[in-house]
Amino acid sequence: MNWDIIQGKWKQMTGTIQEKWGELTNDDLDQINGNKDQLAGKLQEKYGYSKEEADREIDSYFSDKS
Repeated sequence: MNWDIIQGKWKQMTGTIQEKWGELTNDDLDQINGNKDQLAGKLQEKYGYSKEEADREIDSYFSDKS
């Protein structure tokens, strides 16, 4: 899925994102506001992923949503 589309639908997607990554709070998701780099940073912080792991997780998750 194109990241511009994800940014545009961010508010609608937050529920399913929280199902996938339950450690992310509503405040985290509001801060991220569709920014891929910020999402990757939060995943690194909350789950201990490396930058590459976080990017792979994000790409894998959102490729299923297209």
